[in-house]
Amino acid sequence: MNISVSDAKAQLTDLVRRAEEGEEIILTRHGRSVARIGPVKARLSPEERRKIIDEIVKEASGKGLPGPDAAHSQDFLYDEFGLPR
Repeated sequence: MNISVSDAKAQLTDLVRRAEEGEEIILTRHGRSVARIGPVKARLSPEERRKIIDEIVKEASGKGLPGPDAAHSQDFLYDEFGLPR
């Protein structure tokens, strides 16, 4: 549904109710779409959230590149006596 911002002011309560029911409302200004009112997605259950996290961890494992450990990451800045180069 498209509705102008000025018309939406008078009907906001009804528009929010319609959005809660799943309808998407597009607000327009001078005939151009400027905003959208729609339903908020339901929150994920802890089980769904855990499943998504596990999938991300599984995909990411093995993709890291080897590199220097934190203790040696800046060795190039100092000589063998610990003085700045």
